[in-house]
Amino acid sequence: MRINIPETEQKRVVIVGGGFAGLTLARALRRSDYLVVLVDKNNYHQFQPLFYQVATAGLEPSSIVYPLRKMFQRNKNIYIRVTEVKKIEPENKRLITPFGILNYDYLVLAHGADSNYFGNKNIEKHAIPMKSVGEALLLRNRLFIDFENALTTDDPEEKKAYLNIVIVGGGATGVEIAGALAEMKQHVIPKDYAELDVDKVDIHLIQGAPILLKGMSKEASEAALEFLEKLGVKVQLNSRVEDYDGEHLTLKGGAKIAAKKVIWAAGVTGNKIDGLPAEVIDRSNRIEVNEYNQVIGTDNIFAVGDIASMKSEGYKYGHPQVAQVAIQQAKTLAKNLKAISKNRPMTPFIYKDLGSMATVGRRRAVVDLSHLKLQGTFAWLIWLFVHLLQLIGFKNKTFVFINWVWNYLFYDQSLRLIIRTKRERE
Repeated sequence: MRINIPETEQKRVVIVGGGFAGLTLARALRRSDYLVVLVDKNNYHQFQPLFYQVATAGLEPSSIVYPLRKMFQRNKNIYIRVTEVKKIEPENKRLITPFGILNYDYLVLAHGADSNYFGNKNIEKHAIPMKSVGEALLLRNRLFIDFENALTTDDPEEKKAYLNIVIVGGGATGVEIAGALAEMKQHVIPKDYAELDVDKVDIHLIQGAPILLKGMSKEASEAALEFLEKLGVKVQLNSRVEDYDGEHLTLKGGAKIAAKKVIWAAGVTGNKIDGLPAEVIDRSNRIEVNEYNQVIGTDNIFAVGDIASMKSEGYKYGHPQVAQVAIQQAKTLAKNLKAISKNRPMTPFIYKDLGSMATVGRRRAVVDLSHLKLQGTFAWLIWLFVHLLQLIGFKNKTFVFINWVWNYLFYDQSLRLIIRTKRERE
């Protein structure tokens, strides 16, 4: 059985994944000579940098997602298929999915990365990751359910476990959610949960490295640490997590933190698809590619974004797994696919580092540009502008802007809802 796609004389490009890389590529090819099939397990694009704001009730989920079909309504050469890819058969130039076979002339893998639990099954089972809007909503539910439970129990130890919040990982995701939770502790919990002693709400940020925001400048790292500590976050550097059983987080050396919830932001690993030779998969489950993003040993399979590992001078382990790399690789690949259709030579990918940034709450952010390093209010304004600009859809940009203004003025966004199905409640 084959997935229903019109058979035409056009060469077919199949893109697996509708994240930053896959979406950018599909948009760049929508007026090309190719027939393009975009495959994703969801029917929408997710704006991952703002997941933490959904998790902390700062934004509605709908304001950071965008329907894929709406984006390509007017493009007759773009087809959307919502399914998962189980296996690649390079020798037959086809993909195996639960709905059947999907043939390709050119295959682009842009299926991204997932949380890395470093082989610890307990942590994988009990910790809360932040890799999808669904997981962000799960965290939002857990936060407010635990506040409600803390009001109900009269056991001091159990109450403490409900109120403790532990974040593992001191990269941008960990730092940003720690800052957002600290502001929630200061401005929301005293109003919504006046019966609780807000001083009993402890936010722990556990980082295995000696610095926060590894990969950014020393100034950014030090400023982020200072901002978090001023907000009351208990930052533990050089601390490694050994286990988490759903009740206690165990650190190397034996120290334990009682916590009903642990937010896992400690690393990523490439999503697996069977069918590629083992020798092109690196230690982080990324796919090794050449300077044209071609999978090593192939001429019609490409990989872009977080899943691609392009080793070059200055990037011996591949490029950083950030949105700008994904977007730039996708744009270069689009040009190269158009060049292939016209029998022209391809252009090698060269990454242009536009800088890094992270926010730690209201008027607190760090920005590293090529020749400029900023911390504080101006950096925060840059962060707001860049992220607003990157959102897809005028409506989303407008709603996010309104929410940000409202939150800035009143600290009282009315999104603190626990939404569960009957099955989840039971």
